[in-house]
Parts: sequence; C-alpha cells; structure tokens
Amino acid sequence: MANYCDVVFNLPVNQVYTYCCKDFPDCTVGKRVRAPLRSRRLTGFVIALRDKVPSLPAELKSINKVIDKEEVFASATLKLAQWLSDVYICSLGEALAMLVPGAKKEVESRGSSGFHDETEYALTELTLEQQEALKRLAETKSAYFYLFGVTGSGKTHVFLERAKRVFQEGKGIIYLVPEIALTEQVISAIKTTFGQLLKPAQLAVLHSGLSPSKRLREWLRIKRGEARVVVGVRSAVFAPVSNLGLIIIDEEHETSYKAGSTPRYHARQVAMYRVKEEKAMLLMGSATPSLEAYALFKSGKLDSLRLKQRPRSLSLPQIEIVDLNQTPGPLTAKLIQEIADCKKADGQTILFLNRRGFAYFYRCNTCGHELQCLHCSVGLTYHKQRDLFICHYCGYRLKPPSACPACGSLDTVCLGFGTERIEEDLRRIFHHYRIARLDTDSVRKKSELSSILSAFKQGDIDILVGTQMVAKGLNIRRLRLVGVIYADAGLLLPDFRAAERTFSLLVQVSGRAGRYSEPGKVIIQTFRPGHDAVRLAAEMQLEEFYERELALRQELGFPPFSRLIRLVFRGRCKEKTKAASESCLTILSSLNKDLAERQVDILGPAECPLALIAHNYRFQLILRSPSLRLGLALVKGLGKIFKPPLGVYLEVDVDPLSLL
Repeated sequence: MANYCDVVFNLPVNQVYTYCCKDFPDCTVGKRVRAPLRSRRLTGFVIALRDKVPSLPAELKSINKVIDKEEVFASATLKLAQWLSDVYICSLGEALAMLVPGAKKEVESRGSSGFHDETEYALTELTLEQQEALKRLAETKSAYFYLFGVTGSGKTHVFLERAKRVFQEGKGIIYLVPEIALTEQVISAIKTTFGQLLKPAQLAVLHSGLSPSKRLREWLRIKRGEARVVVGVRSAVFAPVSNLGLIIIDEEHETSYKAGSTPRYHARQVAMYRVKEEKAMLLMGSATPSLEAYALFKSGKLDSLRLKQRPRSLSLPQIEIVDLNQTPGPLTAKLIQEIADCKKADGQTILFLNRRGFAYFYRCNTCGHELQCLHCSVGLTYHKQRDLFICHYCGYRLKPPSACPACGSLDTVCLGFGTERIEEDLRRIFHHYRIARLDTDSVRKKSELSSILSAFKQGDIDILVGTQMVAKGLNIRRLRLVGVIYADAGLLLPDFRAAERTFSLLVQVSGRAGRYSEPGKVIIQTFRPGHDAVRLAAEMQLEEFYERELALRQELGFPPFSRLIRLVFRGRCKEKTKAASESCLTILSSLNKDLAERQVDILGPAECPLALIAHNYRFQLILRSPSLRLGLALVKGLGKIFKPPLGVYLEVDVDPLSLL
C-alpha cells in the first residue's frame, strides 16, 4: 500500500499535488478523491502513487475521501488526457475532467428530437455503389476513410454494415453523431442491423443530456468491456472502448464536433489520434465535407469514395436561383407561386431563414441612431410577439421606444426580416394554409417541438418556416419544395469560413426536397446570385466549389494550408484588456525570433469582430504556422512567462472554427 498519491484538479494550473493517503487503502490510480487545496475541498484525480516523496513538506496534507469504488480511468485514458492537455493547451486536470463523466458538464448540441424519419435508417437492399464502398473498406490498409456522398445516398447504411462486420470480428465501435437527438435513431438502426448479434448490454450511449450518474454508469460499463458499441455526440469520442476497431463520424462537417470551452478539442482530431494509437479505423462521411477533410482525401492522406446516386434512382432536386436585386422580397412572386403549386400537388414546403425574430435593424431616419445592445457590440432584434428588442448574445431586453432615444424623432423604422416576420407574411398571403414556425423562440418546450414535427410529418402542416432547425436531417415523404429566403446572411460574416459554411448549409437544406418518390424543387433567394457559394450550391458542383475555395485559402495562407491558434483576451476594462494583448504580442514576437525553424505569423492584436459580449471587451491574436507544432511551442513558451492581469482572461483556441 502506497503512502502518498499524486493528484491533479480541474483547474487551469499545470501542477501536480502530492497528498498523504496512508489511511485510505482503497486509494488507487484512476480514482477520484476529495482533497484540501488552500481553503477549499476539491475533487481531484489520482494519477500516481508513491511510497516516498523526494522532499517532505513540513505539513503534507491528507486526502479527505476516496470517491470511487472502482477506477474510473485506466492508463490508456490517462495517456489520452495527457495528449489532449499537450495539443489543446490545458492542464491535465482540465483534460481528465473533460474525459471522465460527472467531473465536468459539457454543453453539446441537442438538435431536434423527432426530426429524423425512421425510414432514413430502414434496411434496404444495398446499391452497387454501397456494395463497392463496403468492399473498399474491407480491403483498405488506410486508418482513415471518407464516404463523400450526395444527400440521401445512403451513407448511413454503409456505416451500419461496416460496424456490423467490425463487431463480428470481436472489436469495439464508437458511433458519433452531431446532435443528441440523433442518438436514439442510430441506436434503433444498430439494433435492427446487428439483430441477434448484439445483446442489449453490449450497447451504450454517452452524451451530456444524461444525468452525471447515468453517464458514469455507462462509462464504467464500457470500461469493464460489457458494452462494445457506443453511440453518442462529441464527448463519446473519449469512451474507454476495449479493443477499439472503428470510430464513425457521421456528418463530419458539423461545427458541433468542436468544443466551445476548455479544452477546445475537435472530435475529428481526437478520433484520428485514437485510431492511430489503437490501430483502428476512422470512417467519416458527409455530403459536404469540411475543407480540411476534402484536402486530406484530395492529397491521398485520407482514403475516400464517392456515392453519386440516391437509392431507387431518385433524382436530386431541381434548384433555381431568384435574384433579390430584381424582385422585391422577402417572399418573392416566384416563391409564392411555387408554394401555391406545391400545395395543389398535395406537397409540403419548408422555408429556411437563418435569422429569428421579426426585424433585426432599428433606425431613426432623422438622426441615423441605431439600437445597440448595452452589453454587446451587436444590434438588437425586434420580436413582435413578445414586443421586445432582444440581444441574441447576452439576452439583454428593451421595450420598443415610442420615439428615437437620441433625438426624440417619431420617424423611426424597423428593417430586415426574421422567421417571425416571414410567418406573419405567409399567414396574410396563404390564410387558408396550415403554417408553423420552428425556431428557439417558437419552441420553448421539448413537447412543443415534437408536436410541430409530428404534425408536419403526418401532413397536418403545409408550410414550415424556421432556422437551421429545419435545414438538415428532416426526411418527410411529401416534402416537395424548399425555399431559402435569404441565402446571403452567412456570407456577410467577417470570417474566412463564411463561404464554406454558406455552401454547406445550402446543399444540406436543398437535400431535404424530393427524397422519396416525387422530384423536389428548391428556390434560393439571394442578392449575390453570382457568388461561388450560392451559384455552385445551386448547380450541385461540389468539387468545383472545393477547388476554388482551396485555391483561395492557399493564396491567403489559411487552413487547410496552415494551422491557426487563436488567443482571445476578455475583460471588463477595455484599456487593461488591450494592454494585456499588446504585452502578449511583445513576448510572442521575442519568442518567435528564437525559433530555429520557419517562424510563426502573428496577426494582431485587434478587436474581435464581436468586440463586446456581455460587458466583456475582446481582443485577439492569431498565430498562423505551417505546422501546429510550431504554434504550440510558441504558446507554451508564452505560458511560462505571461500571466494575464487581474480581471483579464485568456482563452486559447487551437484550430478555431470561428474568428468572430
């Protein structure tokens, strides 16, 4: 029995603390303990045991309690946590807190329960393309494989059949989906595909929607080897599966696979590390791969296969662009006519607009004053049903002013349009139609969401208007028409990924139409009909868009031709926050000169595009380098010298998906 134990805590401090544990014979590596740290008692992770300590402090404190009856993490998990700590610039304790259920609450995308028609996962006869994909998967020596298939081409069936074969070989499987709502459908599909091969106890689910105790029970079942198939969202990539054979990442392009808090890991990168370490396979798929993934399989570093056809010879939808410069919107005459024609043909319509609320711009025509959030550098959005101006970042609310707050003029106007405005216009034009809205304002409870989706699925709703909640995963038999109200919204963001995100969203939402017996139609309304993201999405010219975007990224030196690390400084005092970012630049520049290899580009400091959020001023530095190793070396060197002043916080984001 050891006398001492080394413990790490979920704190942003790279330090190991040693405690006396001689009175706790059940204290072993891999368990959590309660231990005193300064004036607090915290939960820590035991990472090593000692019989002696090199230099015994005057008063070595003892742990207070051993929390777990059995180890919650093994040596493989500890090694993974150490890698996570090294790559994503966090302490070992923060990394372990992310991995071990119950230690940290992670926010993961819930999605929309009931979105996905069970026929999407129903067993059907495999097409020749699907059979060829399975043959390639069985023969490939590559650890990484990508299934690049058009929407509705049956990628899921290939995932399931491959998983079944890996399971028959006696190996474990992790199946990742982008939203919690998808886990139940995938579990049902796995049970159907595997049949009698899979016992109920061999299947586990992991996501943040479970209670901490339930997640821990599932984690321990996996660790013991009782469960060999794990379904979950982002965090399930850490599941301690024994004899891991396959990790599947469905809809690889989704941004929900990237964590929004420390450590800001990407599930794809973690999966690539795990399959390499554990000699398994990573199988990813999407109709719109991330540009990073596309570059990998274009260069041959990632084996890939195209699925170009929908099953049963179904055709892709007919897509038409409507130029908003030539016709008044937001509901153009063309779109109104198509909605009416769709209804006559006993079809249903989805209208997509990625802006909620009624109007998003308040302006005084006399003095030009605009309503801004008091706490954020963004405009307020008017919500007519609640008669409030609301900030979509911090939640600040304001009653509509009776006159201009700046000059008292009555000549004020609300401009722009959101889903609430579209719903009102639809009810005025199509007063006999059954219309519903689906966004976070209209759906306050899960029961309301399920009710709307169930009614739409059963044909009791003619037009469903909504935000991204209607843009993906919705498979409805009578859905004939998809209308994109304003395709340009995402293109206006000051982010180098804006075009990629817009293109992906347009392709995904277009893929909702005509997925069954009848051909579908898509109307894309835009002020920029010639923009590559819009035009090529309408033409379904995916390779051409990717090639053009890759050429632009290469010219600008942005990913996937470089690796970025984003340092965000935030604080209540603008001057102090700015000074901290400038001090950091001085240190980084000095360290950069000492690098023996090619130097790192340091961009900034500058105000973030969203310069103020929730009373916090924000400045950023971007490190750009040909390899991540160089950027990490610089940040780690910074961490040894630089400590943010009181009231200023530093966030490190490796491979950021957004620069806002």
